[in-house]
Amino acid sequence: MVEALVVLLLSLVSVCFIRKWLVGSKKLPPSPRKLPIWGNLHQIGDLAHRSLQSLGAKHGPIMLLHFGSTPVIIVQSADTAKEILKTHDLMFADRAHTKTTKRLCYNLKDMSVAPYGEYWRNLRSITTLKLLSAKRVQFCDVIRQEETLLLMKRIKSSGSRPFDLSESFMKLSNDVICRSVFGEKCSDGEEGKKFLKVLRRVLELFGCMTIGEHIPWLSWVSYVNGFDRMLEKTAVEIDGFLDAFLDEHMDKYDREQRGASGGGADDRSMESFIDILVDIYKDNQTGGVSIDRDGIKALVLDLLDAGSDTTSANIEWAMAELLRHPEVLKRLQNEVREIATREDNMIITETDLKKMHYLKAVVKETLRLHPPIAIAGRSAREDVKVMGYDIPRGTMVITNNWAIGRDPEYWDEPDEFRPERFLNSTVDYFKGVDFKYIPFGAGRRGCPGITFAMAVVELVLANLMQKFEWELPDGAKPEDLDMTEQPGTAVHRKNPLLVVATHCYF
Repeated sequence: MVEALVVLLLSLVSVCFIRKWLVGSKKLPPSPRKLPIWGNLHQIGDLAHRSLQSLGAKHGPIMLLHFGSTPVIIVQSADTAKEILKTHDLMFADRAHTKTTKRLCYNLKDMSVAPYGEYWRNLRSITTLKLLSAKRVQFCDVIRQEETLLLMKRIKSSGSRPFDLSESFMKLSNDVICRSVFGEKCSDGEEGKKFLKVLRRVLELFGCMTIGEHIPWLSWVSYVNGFDRMLEKTAVEIDGFLDAFLDEHMDKYDREQRGASGGGADDRSMESFIDILVDIYKDNQTGGVSIDRDGIKALVLDLLDAGSDTTSANIEWAMAELLRHPEVLKRLQNEVREIATREDNMIITETDLKKMHYLKAVVKETLRLHPPIAIAGRSAREDVKVMGYDIPRGTMVITNNWAIGRDPEYWDEPDEFRPERFLNSTVDYFKGVDFKYIPFGAGRRGCPGITFAMAVVELVLANLMQKFEWELPDGAKPEDLDMTEQPGTAVHRKNPLLVVATHCYF
């Protein structure tokens, strides 16, 4: 018995020694002190991007945190981001995922969190070449124009009463993306309202972290507090809606085939995104690109998420910053009104928008201060060195795009809203090569929907500037406007943006 205990004790000591030697042989990034069990979770607040920036100020632009038992590398400088997103992009081409994304994204069949590989490359190809190409974005211009003018009419009808821009921007974004994806609005009728309610719950769940993800023996907490039940209920409900939409468009495809219309590509130019995906699904039976029903639903959910949540947040923050800076708002109004001067000034065209350089600077500055992807998670596919530090395979890596956009090493007065900084600058978000400015991420996993989103943002802002004068309710001063953030997948304002608008046109 004594001999057995001695052997067991020696074995435990050996294991501890070997583990310590293995860890000690690696050069890991600096790390703040952690608590037993919790690690550094107690140092992460509701607004994770701000908490991480504060920690980075003390421990450097790359640091190691522990979310419970999960090691996490935090990246908060342009140089480090470049190593992750360019130099070693392939090594970090996997997305970190949770049980929430796994359940809601059809076991990781969407493009956002699908593991890097042939399946993901197929999805990326479908998205960039078929759904969000420049030609397809141009075809959707009529949708953007119609929904923007409807928004202008709603604002005009408010008279001198306070008007909730936040809610209206969300409605506009939902209507634009739903018409593009399904060929119809989803905000009308009881079923449509139910669908949007479930979709909002999906977006909220995407932004949640459960303690059991990082402290496995506390996984029961999400069951007790009702999170697991809500997750399952939401997954079933959103799947029911997406199934119904998909069946409807599958039937439409079959009817068209029986009718033998034989329309060419030009005849199908105004097809909805889901119609295009159904075409691809059916073509797969004859050797085309592979995608199944769950893959279609997962990709559609991606499009709805990015097309509604992040787009509305971008417009909302831009208007909030303009209202806080009346001199910027006035300069932008002057530019828009000088360019859009035709008799048919109801319509601001794509040609008009291309001439509005200050508008583009305002949008860029808004994205710098309020990036739609504040933090983005990846996962190391292999052991790799970054900035001289060892990053073991499987380690989660979080890039704090919000902090990088406010880094004083690269930006003069980084917390100030100054669109002029972009007027004579080549820095842009489209190419993903300026790593001090990555509001949409960069590399293989960079956002493919930038062109689609920015077409909506620029058109809406230009119309708001052209057609209305703006002030805050109850005589509030610009500097009094609350800019508190609300945590989520996309960071919105915590409180609705209420304004009083006086129409100047139509």
